[in-house]
Amino acid sequence: MRVVMKEGDGDHVSGPLEQPGKENAMKKRIPLSFTVNGEEVDLYISPSRTLLEVLREELELTGTKEGCGEGVCGSCTVLCGGVLVRSCLTLAMEVEGLEITTVEGLGEQGKPDPIQQSFIDQGAVQCGFCTPGMLMSVKGLLKRNPAPDEEEIRRGISGNICRCTGYAKIVEAVVAVTTGSGQNNTEG
Repeated sequence: MRVVMKEGDGDHVSGPLEQPGKENAMKKRIPLSFTVNGEEVDLYISPSRTLLEVLREELELTGTKEGCGEGVCGSCTVLCGGVLVRSCLTLAMEVEGLEITTVEGLGEQGKPDPIQQSFIDQGAVQCGFCTPGMLMSVKGLLKRNPAPDEEEIRRGISGNICRCTGYAKIVEAVVAVTTGSGQNNTEG
């Protein structure tokens, strides 16, 4: 399924793409094409929009959270071209042509990703606000190193703030999924 938003759709574009003059600078929209969770997306955006804003407001992918808006808390973490990025600091136009994976792209309906299942099995989810960013950081870590030790796991999630768990259960969940000691393993 291809998502396409054309000029004139909703509030995206009220006139031609190129609108000269300072007074129209905020109305200027640029085309943007990328893939998110395996779906091609084409839309028009303001050049100042962040990836987080586009994901949440334009594409209604609300799993990615805004915590601090300064790139510190990790709640907005997504994979961009296989690299972890803070979507609150990434301009949407920077992802032109890239593959974006959000927490919604990890598992399937009724079949969570092994990392998601391990978080559930190990009790690594408390309030859940940090969980999407934490899951994405773990996914990025395991892409780079499928068998991290505890120190590498702690370093891998160090950019994510969790105010509820104390991190012990999160580390246990990652160990369980990498060692196969939980109900699932890294296959899948």
